[in-house]
Amino acid sequence: MTTVSWVELDEDDGFGIENLPYGVFSRPGEMPRVGVAIGAYVLDLAGLSAAGLVEDRHYFASGSLNAFMVAGRAAWQANRARLTDLLTDAAHRPRVEPHLIPLADVEVLRPIEVADYVDFYSSEHHAANVGRIFRPEGEPLKPNWKRLPVGYHGRAGTVYPSGTPIVRPSGQRMTGVSEPEPSYGPSLRLDFEAEVGFVAGVPSMPGRGVPTGAFRDHVFGFLLVNDWSARDLQAWESQPLGPFLSKSFATSISPWVVPVAALEHARVDPPVQDPEPLGYLRCAEPWGLDLRLEVLINGQVVSEPPFAGMYWTAPQQLAHATVNGAPLRTGDLFASGTVSGPERGQRGCLLELGWNGREPVDLGDGTKRTFLEDGDTVTIRATAPGASGSVISLGEVVGTVHPALT
Repeated sequence: MTTVSWVELDEDDGFGIENLPYGVFSRPGEMPRVGVAIGAYVLDLAGLSAAGLVEDRHYFASGSLNAFMVAGRAAWQANRARLTDLLTDAAHRPRVEPHLIPLADVEVLRPIEVADYVDFYSSEHHAANVGRIFRPEGEPLKPNWKRLPVGYHGRAGTVYPSGTPIVRPSGQRMTGVSEPEPSYGPSLRLDFEAEVGFVAGVPSMPGRGVPTGAFRDHVFGFLLVNDWSARDLQAWESQPLGPFLSKSFATSISPWVVPVAALEHARVDPPVQDPEPLGYLRCAEPWGLDLRLEVLINGQVVSEPPFAGMYWTAPQQLAHATVNGAPLRTGDLFASGTVSGPERGQRGCLLELGWNGREPVDLGDGTKRTFLEDGDTVTIRATAPGASGSVISLGEVVGTVHPALT
């Protein structure tokens, strides 16, 4: 049975009552506060709290979700149930309606204070394509890839909210085989990476890993990620340790964090894992997520990556990241790595779409791209199936490339 809200919603509104994603917003002249998206509105939770309509523990009169996220699963469940009641029982409408603010009248901000940031490499199709591009004579996947979720630690200080200008990074690069020495300058091969992230709310103890079965007890929700990449800087510096300046300049995240509970109907079986993972990586329930991503460059759809095909799932990523005893902190951000499918139109970055510059991507307006140019705007958005045929939106993450400053 579909739950119906008294808030006016479009038939396929991705911010319906089945979703209720959390974010942070502000109005001109006012301090940031926590809200929930519902239709074309944001529900001001700080205002509801002041009016005595939701429990007030100073969670919501804040510039981030961290205070609420650390409160834990019982608090998340109770608040979700209360908001559902307030937005579906018409008797509450007179008291709740004053706290509904049109999204067009607010600025949405970065939703969390990022503690640590980890980026994984969990799409087999993406990893295999990268292997074929750079190691055409060898095996596409390294021997460890199907044994553990490969990842690296990124830089939390350059995780930016959607809409933040992306300044083209500079660094050392090798511009071609005809130049035996590296040069310094702006990246000539700037790329996007379409990813999905999850955010930790409840910390864990040092020295003790988080098992896959405890995922819901620690993780607050999911959001979209664009992990911008300078491919020419990356190719030169990643010998042998991996990404450094090529990734640390900017990572963009979407403004709305979709609660784990809102995605229960999107859970599907992930791909069969062969060989069978070690014990700490095994899951007792399916944790693939049927998220449908869409990537646009300057308004033109260039890719539709399917997240359901990701080889390593979010609980496995969390278990692996903590199995050595590294503790979780509130606000830890974990990104999936580039999401790619088996078809060309499902590849989640220009490195794959343009096959490292050899197959330019047609933008439909007479222009083509091998990598991003100054002025290009990249938009990543995603939806998931909800209960009774409803649609869950993860919103979108947007960034426009600006010229290098050096």
